[in-house]
Amino acid sequence: MIVMDGEEFLTAQEACAILSVKPATLYAYVSRGLLRSYRQGIKRMRLYRREEVERLTRLHGPEEQADEEVTDSEDTQAWIPYV
Repeated sequence: MIVMDGEEFLTAQEACAILSVKPATLYAYVSRGLLRSYRQGIKRMRLYRREEVERLTRLHGPEEQADEEVTDSEDTQAWIPYV
């Protein structure tokens, strides 16, 4: 962890460990706007705000929300399987 101006930043490796994802997934989060990355100096090294990474761990994915909303057994049988 790196502290700059009182803010904590994580390396890609540290952010991946907290999120339990691979680097490619971390970069996908950045490209989709779910997470921001910050360049450290003139190097190609990217840093991630610890606060933003931890916020991302608390978000529910769309699959989890859909599972919670479906409570009626008729709704789960409303789809027609591809035959």
